[in-house]
Amino acid sequence: MTSEIVQESDVMYGLKNVLSQIEAAVARRSKDLPQITPRLVAVSKIKPVADIIKAYDAGQKHFGENYVNELADKAQDPAILEQCKDIKWHFIGHLQTNKINKLLGSPGLFMVETVHSEKLADNLNKQWRKYRKDNEKLRVMVQINTSAEEAKSGIEPSDATKVVEYILNKCPNLDFEGLMTIGQYDYDISKGANPDFICLSKCRQEVCEKLNLDINKVELSMGMSTDFEHAIELGATTVRVGSLIFGARPPKIASRVKQVSFEKTNSV
Repeated sequence: MTSEIVQESDVMYGLKNVLSQIEAAVARRSKDLPQITPRLVAVSKIKPVADIIKAYDAGQKHFGENYVNELADKAQDPAILEQCKDIKWHFIGHLQTNKINKLLGSPGLFMVETVHSEKLADNLNKQWRKYRKDNEKLRVMVQINTSAEEAKSGIEPSDATKVVEYILNKCPNLDFEGLMTIGQYDYDISKGANPDFICLSKCRQEVCEKLNLDINKVELSMGMSTDFEHAIELGATTVRVGSLIFGARPPKIASRVKQVSFEKTNSV
């Protein structure tokens, strides 16, 4: 019992601390940037349902997951359904076509942040008809591979306008919300502003100018636990923070092995 209380306190402290850092970063942000209050997405991958409920009870509503099976299982967990009725799930991982229906059928799905092609947008648009309520559109972001790393998903910055235009004109069931990037890990900001964040901001500027969109209504999802404050200072409107709230995750290799096992066990 005592360990549960300590763990709950840790989650609440982590969340409170991150929110304070967000507020401070907003105060440092240039007034020339769109003055959008940043949304915190608490990344709960590989974390138990109990931790999600603790963060939810502390006021956090937006949660992000990287794997479809994990998001779907958590979204349908009886405790989540009963105690987190207003939870909002963000999918922030690579989405394969054969997992679209499972993702879209997840209760509380709020946004897909990782649309990386016109084909994926088209599939989401077609399949969403089966799940939408009262003509509600599916919120999406277009993922940009700002760091040009082969291991990361996303379109090239030069293709941003084309893909956004396709969604706006050809996907009536989708609601384009903004642009997202992962960027390179552990960038040293002593070298200057993060080039990935600058790139995403320029992509938004170009998209808005070419498609005549209001820049104040086009979001930027960028920044994680190690760099979310810097991302906000450069214009992020959504930040994705996990370890500072829920504690450190297992090493990447061990974590991925665990996830593969999880997906095989829970596959349909």
